[in-house]
Amino acid sequence: MKIKNLFIALFASLFFFMSCSDGDDSQNEMGKITVQLTDAPFPHDLVAEANVVVFKVDARNKDGMMEMEDEMEGESDSNDEENDNSPFVTLMEEEIKVNLLELINGNTETLVNTAVPVGTYDLIRVYVKGVSIVLTDGTTFDLKVPSGEQTGIKVFIKPGLVVSGGLSADLILDFDVSKSFIPKGNGKDFSGITGFNFKPVIKACNKSTSGTLSGLIYTTQEETQVALEGAPVEIYAADTLNTTTYSDEMGAYKVLGLTAGTYDVVVALDGYEMNTAEGIQISAANTTTQDFEMIAIP
Repeated sequence: MKIKNLFIALFASLFFFMSCSDGDDSQNEMGKITVQLTDAPFPHDLVAEANVVVFKVDARNKDGMMEMEDEMEGESDSNDEENDNSPFVTLMEEEIKVNLLELINGNTETLVNTAVPVGTYDLIRVYVKGVSIVLTDGTTFDLKVPSGEQTGIKVFIKPGLVVSGGLSADLILDFDVSKSFIPKGNGKDFSGITGFNFKPVIKACNKSTSGTLSGLIYTTQEETQVALEGAPVEIYAADTLNTTTYSDEMGAYKVLGLTAGTYDVVVALDGYEMNTAEGIQISAANTTTQDFEMIAIP
């Protein structure tokens, strides 16, 4: 599947009528938050686009939470904007159409870059509509949004995103397409696909506590390094699959938003011996490089 390399930065701003100190930045009542969207890629050669329209993003300020139990049960979802005591802060209200299949190997879409009150943000809600899948033969399936358009897709932030006075805090939302778009019918050819179910799966990653893994997947032919495209890279934490990505046409792969810690990485590509790297250390706010040389099966 051909993935376009596209990165568009869109900014939405919201001004709050609160006073800010002219002294030490740490005493400011306002900080800054950015939210970027990326994708754990959809491994389907028949799919050209996985589209969503994000039209609103808000976040919950844990420090300003007034009625947490009601919010957790969703009882006040429809009244947040009318409730002056709501801990939710609107970060963006603008329609942004995103093809999630373009957001791989480090590509992101900036949804939010705005001022917010200081505090710890532990929950973000992403409101979506206009969800569709386009196959490579041009067939389009428009999908129903189960709840994301009315109440937003709730994504918990662990650990919470701390916004300090005068400083910026960065968040990555990893939209797992492979788990969010479930094909109906026989997905091995065009005639077998009858549609898709949309069950959104999004993971929030605090950039200050997470790191990046990148590298090259290649083989050697006549002492020449040859890039391998489409090689699946599976990342495990404590024997549990954390995420999967795929190498691009240059053999490169990149995974953002991995919580600091130790991981095992497995690369298995048809026609080649499986290659495993164990105990790869991911450090917060840093990039770890791990290349894989694949040996062709005789």
